[in-house]
Amino acid sequence: MAGAAGVALTTPNRLLAARPRGGDLSDVRAAIERQRPEAIRRLQNWIALPSIAAEGRNVQEGAKHTAELLRDAGFHSAEIVQTDSRPGVFATMDNGSARTVGMYFMYDVKQFDPSEWSSPPLEARIVERPGLGKVMIGRGAVNQKGPEATFLAALHALRAAGRKPPVNFVLVAEGEEEIGSPHFAQVVHRAEVLAALKTCHEVWMPFAAQTPTGGVEVDLGAKGIIEVELVCTTKAWGRGALSDIHSSFKAELDSPVWRLVKALSTLVSEDGNDPAIDGWFENVRPLTPRQKQIIAEEAAHTSEADRKRFMGVQTWVRDLSYRDALERLASQPTVNIEGMYAGHTGPGGKTILPSKAVAKLDFRLVPDQTAAEAERKLKAHLARRGYGDISVTVTGGYDPTQTEESSALIQATLDVYRRGGADVGLSPRLAGSWPGHIFTAAPVSLPAGHFGFGHGARQHAPDEYYVIEAENPKVRGMAGATEGYVEFLYALAKT
Repeated sequence: MAGAAGVALTTPNRLLAARPRGGDLSDVRAAIERQRPEAIRRLQNWIALPSIAAEGRNVQEGAKHTAELLRDAGFHSAEIVQTDSRPGVFATMDNGSARTVGMYFMYDVKQFDPSEWSSPPLEARIVERPGLGKVMIGRGAVNQKGPEATFLAALHALRAAGRKPPVNFVLVAEGEEEIGSPHFAQVVHRAEVLAALKTCHEVWMPFAAQTPTGGVEVDLGAKGIIEVELVCTTKAWGRGALSDIHSSFKAELDSPVWRLVKALSTLVSEDGNDPAIDGWFENVRPLTPRQKQIIAEEAAHTSEADRKRFMGVQTWVRDLSYRDALERLASQPTVNIEGMYAGHTGPGGKTILPSKAVAKLDFRLVPDQTAAEAERKLKAHLARRGYGDISVTVTGGYDPTQTEESSALIQATLDVYRRGGADVGLSPRLAGSWPGHIFTAAPVSLPAGHFGFGHGARQHAPDEYYVIEAENPKVRGMAGATEGYVEFLYALAKT
């Protein structure tokens, strides 16, 4: 895999300039530099083994490889935990420290079509990208193997420098995050895992948090989600032909495709931008004055033009102002059609009347909505309108999560970013989702969030990338992000 890099690596980009809480880290910096080729190969090899829950691909192998990586990085135990479906991993490291921190890893990745990529998605080649620098392209490069491998590189560097990590670790990992973590609770709620997490003060996840310009946004929570598959068939409906038939018969036969389209249209407002499901907003908690203030500060201190350019956005929904768009992003639940298919979708026409139509949707949830409530209300909404024959299958999901701004986790996060020279802002919550609820809710009941220097993007899309060496001196490459994790551990140890 080293040969796949294709670009010689030169000096690392800027490391921490401020005095670190761990004292003089020159020995750690030297270890990071010595181990850079090894750290890159470790990430490339991990990317070469895709664990894809949606396809049942490398399910056990992904768990085994993650456990091996953790043991190699110094975890004293790393146990594969079987569930009713795909396994997870439970690992611990006792460094004799006064403070124990919890960690969350995911090792699964999204599906991919190699024909859509400019570089093979499993080869993890390092290429030059103007404006970014040297980036590694591969499925899982930033979501989340890159940040997680960078954290493991920090543990390797500490050991090579003759240091013990300043905190103890309890780590749980899963291979189902990309399908809504349907069995992760079975890992976390095992008696020995819960007992270990009860010794922790917080749970955090490695993350490439920097924007292409070097800024960082600290999220105080995340939206929840349910992923759903709707299926409309002529058989369940009791109308139309039982199998695909020539389209000329449409004049006398009903179409399940049109029926599904009509059912979907009832879920949203006329323009498709607001949920219209019965009772959907019943438990939606409005933004607090402090959350609105945070959003106003974000709008004032970030560039709308840069954000649009990076996202490839032409206009915000309903031509909203930048501030209003940010406020809507944080506060609103969503109904999104991920994909639809029915009948012939290959080249050319094929004049058939399909007997089955499928739609895949995701519903983003905000406090105080719950995944169970969303499923119940969706099914009731469709049934009331005569669409009870359309099957509704929830494939995964979890509730929203929220962590207090005053928590030691958030304060340590802000402190390290600021001392590292990053332009830091706050956000009420991540518009995306992660299963943080399982940590912030009972019985674990801990603050949960993300930390990490570095940049990457195109999660779930072709040409996903993670910056190895940054062109912009304000952005950390892999080496700088590695030292950032070391600094963060010392900051947590002192809270």
